[in-house]
Amino acid sequence: MHGMASYRFIIVDDHPLFRGALSQALGDAFEDSEVLEAGSLDELTERLATASDTDLILLDLTMPGVHGVSGLLYLRAQHPEVPVVIVSASDDAGTIRHCLDCGASGFIPKSQPVEAIRDAIRKIMGGEVWLPPDLDLRDVPTGETAELVSRLSTLTPQQVRVLMMLGEGLLNKQIAFKLSVSEATIKAHVSAILQKLGVDSRTQAVIAISKIGASTDWPRMPN
Repeated sequence: MHGMASYRFIIVDDHPLFRGALSQALGDAFEDSEVLEAGSLDELTERLATASDTDLILLDLTMPGVHGVSGLLYLRAQHPEVPVVIVSASDDAGTIRHCLDCGASGFIPKSQPVEAIRDAIRKIMGGEVWLPPDLDLRDVPTGETAELVSRLSTLTPQQVRVLMMLGEGLLNKQIAFKLSVSEATIKAHVSAILQKLGVDSRTQAVIAISKIGASTDWPRMPN
């Protein structure tokens, strides 16, 4: 935190117009605050490298290379000290339950009015977990999903990134190139991912993570 009323926020969304509108809303609600923007997870990583004392990340669920809760899982693993609130158009009860299970500090539907969004963020910065007021999570099943979330939480940040890239349909050598590591390292990560998730193939790993969070359009991988 940077003083009594000064915070640093990072908005992560691939739609510039929405980022701009949310940035304006935050600027109006929190005087002297710094609002940074990122259009992808890679841009967010760059921002966090120079703004490690960020107070809140506002994360969309679906962007290029980020589907469902994968981005949230990565952030909770890589930067557990920075709270993350989901700001998304996907606002069904199941999606919200999964985000909370994966460590989100709140869930704000994009359909909320601007003043409601500002009020929600004020409450989150005050230590509350904010959810839509008409939300009822009592009937949301948790059994199999809770077990999967527990398994996913054991992945390292690098393993989460590898799993996300598997979901994009990338081959081991392509992932190795993107992460600047050897192909053997990626093979080791994939083996560890399969073991931790209790699945037998890359296809099953991608299907497993696509079961939680927002609906995804991840391609199915060959075994």
